[in-house]
Amino acid sequence: MTVVAGVEVPTEHLVGDRRVASSDTFPVRSPIDGSLLAEVARGGADEVDAAVAAAREAFPAWAALGPEGRGELLDRLAELVLERVDEIAAVETLDNGSLIVGNRRNVIPRGSRNISFFADWARTRLDPPPLEGRATVDHVRYEPAGVAALIVPWNAPFMLGTWKVGPALAAGNTAVLKPPEWAPLTLSLLGDLALEAGIPPGVLNVVHGIGEEAGAALVRHPDVARISFTGSTETGSWIGSVAGANIVPVSMELGGKSPFVVFADADLAAAARTVSRQFINAGQVCLAGTRILVDERIADEFLEMVRA
Repeated sequence: MTVVAGVEVPTEHLVGDRRVASSDTFPVRSPIDGSLLAEVARGGADEVDAAVAAAREAFPAWAALGPEGRGELLDRLAELVLERVDEIAAVETLDNGSLIVGNRRNVIPRGSRNISFFADWARTRLDPPPLEGRATVDHVRYEPAGVAALIVPWNAPFMLGTWKVGPALAAGNTAVLKPPEWAPLTLSLLGDLALEAGIPPGVLNVVHGIGEEAGAALVRHPDVARISFTGSTETGSWIGSVAGANIVPVSMELGGKSPFVVFADADLAAAARTVSRQFINAGQVCLAGTRILVDERIADEFLEMVRA
């Protein structure tokens, strides 16, 4: 346990309802000034094994709870996030360098909405009608898959973590969450909030560590039924090859984006406003273009509008 921005933040793994230390730690430093925020448990294969085992043990009861019961607990988790929004935002700002105003007003509340959205989705999902032939009857049955491995990047860890935790848990799966080693602290808070909300131990587990160690062990684990990853194309390619060999479905959002193109006949004022927004969060946003290509006839004028 450590204190960041006046908030007590767990620095150990969450396995079931226990905080578990490792024999080694890794430093977490604020990108704002390089100051040491915490020494966080450095997990590996053993910690991943324990977390996956806890998730497997919790899976049958969680899956049997049904969408309504799971939704009520997830709604409570969403409420707790809103109640703690100032604390979570302050920790996120020191941990990954994002602006406190944006975290308080948008990013952390969006995390709450992610959770409640998927809770509602599980309760009210409308399935497409089956396509039946003359001599056949089609029947579609949706069942929880098992343990989901959720691997999150550093640019918006809390929001993107809830984006993965929400649907995984709402659908009846249990999860092992791997926070980014560069900014792991707010997702450690999320694990404790899940228990406070009444979500049973083992449904959401948190394993800290380096991607090549804890992340790789989680992807390779034979008892993982689903994988969700956001990060680099290189790492995603490796995850895809491992998951393909094990026939494990994967969802991925990978790096690499198209440029923003401004033509001479565009609404330059609107384009300048949009281009300016690409630089929020130091440009580390999935919607931000990697380059800005401007017609040379309006390049100087457009550059001045962006600067303004």
